[in-house]
Amino acid sequence: MQALILAGGQATRLRPLTSRLPKPVVPLVGQPFISYMLEWLGRHGVDDVVMSCGFLADGVRAVLGDGSQFGVRLRYVEEPEPLGTGGALKFAEDLLDERFFMLNGDVLTDIDLSAQLAQHERTGARATLALIPVEDPSAYGLVRTHADSSVEEFLEKPGPDAEIDTNLVNAGAYIIEREVLAEMAPAGSVISIERDLFPALVSRGLHGYEASGYWLDIGTPERYLQATFDIMEGLVHTAVGSRLAGAAKLLHDGALISGRLVGPAVLGEGCEIARDAIVGGSVVMGRDVKIEAGARIERSVLLDGVTVGARTRVTGAIVGAGVRIGANCHVEDGTMLGEGVRLGSENTLSAGVRIFPDVSLPDGAIRF
Repeated sequence: MQALILAGGQATRLRPLTSRLPKPVVPLVGQPFISYMLEWLGRHGVDDVVMSCGFLADGVRAVLGDGSQFGVRLRYVEEPEPLGTGGALKFAEDLLDERFFMLNGDVLTDIDLSAQLAQHERTGARATLALIPVEDPSAYGLVRTHADSSVEEFLEKPGPDAEIDTNLVNAGAYIIEREVLAEMAPAGSVISIERDLFPALVSRGLHGYEASGYWLDIGTPERYLQATFDIMEGLVHTAVGSRLAGAAKLLHDGALISGRLVGPAVLGEGCEIARDAIVGGSVVMGRDVKIEAGARIERSVLLDGVTVGARTRVTGAIVGAGVRIGANCHVEDGTMLGEGVRLGSENTLSAGVRIFPDVSLPDGAIRF
């Protein structure tokens, strides 16, 4: 079975984490984000993946290669300019089989694609959308279906006074018969699959599959951290979550720990935690991260090569590769530090402040 993954966005909401790093290969609990999607696809028999790339495409190819490390054949198509979700589909047409999955590359999920495929075959659908129930349907466009699973209509985000009779939203996982591409505008056109293709297929072979399981769009810093914590707690089915569960919620091979480590935590090779420092719970550290004496790290992600100074507290933050944080700092409450930032001592950063790559701040420069 084949899959097309849409991974061409610029991920502006995740900057500065994605200022230099394409979103598909942003580290998530120690591995490229898109590898979770490849792992999930593999569990459902997908062995041929086409990656539709745009922004920083060379960086994606450099990390993922030909896919052999993930057990799939991986090929790339590179849009010359953003063409929308449908435009990306049409641009990849020459590489696609007669039937394929199409997936939004921003989603972490473990929904049952095999059951979706079984329903698709049973109904003779031309396209089947995975639909997921959400607690607050007013924040999404909704999908109404008939009793036979065929799609009745799409609803824009309902207003506060609207009568809402469904909580099913598009989960960004589709099964498509290649024949429907013939009805689309030519390759190179800007097309939205959600606004152009799917509405045109209503009453013409478009079905919805009501899925269950974990589903999260990780397009914001808050959801990136939520995805991190959910993987560590085993709320979504992943291999790393299974390894954590079997290791008392602690993975730290190759780390030197003189302080205290509290699970769940994942530490890369070469990490060092000094005496009187406390790391955890819910902390991920990349390779060669150094935590100095008396520091406290909790509910945060620190990428490769970060140094945290003595008595500094990092809570609820995302810290990019190569960042150096001085002594007696507070970095908390959704703060994001881009690659190579230098933060002097006695600084306090909070309230979701973002510092972009290679910025240097002297001692005591910011006290939010």
